[in-house]
Amino acid sequence: MFLNACRDIAKLYPNVKYDEDILDRVCLRIVQNPAPYSTRVMVMPNLYGDILSDLCAGLIGGLGLTPSGNIGSEASIFEAVHGSAPDIAGQGKANPTALLLSGIMMLRHMGLFQHADRIEKAVLSTIAAGKTITGDLGGSASTSQFSEAIIKAL
Repeated sequence: MFLNACRDIAKLYPNVKYDEDILDRVCLRIVQNPAPYSTRVMVMPNLYGDILSDLCAGLIGGLGLTPSGNIGSEASIFEAVHGSAPDIAGQGKANPTALLLSGIMMLRHMGLFQHADRIEKAVLSTIAAGKTITGDLGGSASTSQFSEAIIKAL
């Protein structure tokens, strides 16, 4: 049913290249070489999307780095892919990168490219410096210390 719906919609947009693949093959190919997928929009049922997004999170360092955007015709929602991490709540251990990157996606969606670029540069340069990073990235900084380093980089 899902594939039939995709095929029907694809016919309405002949200028958009449509392709199908099975999840296990896509997972293998993304792990081997993610580059061809960087310019693709992938549409799939929720469970498959959850599996694939978790696999991709592992490729970039974990769920703490993974942003998400759900773009709709009337509304859009931007959020970190990971859950609320109740096991570390209030301990200052959370990595805010995924939420910051989701905010950057939102700014770009809103056309605020200069703001998005500035914040992204501060986040990525702070991570690259490696001096003030959270435990999931191999550092010992608290959420507040990491956030303060990003603000200083702005």
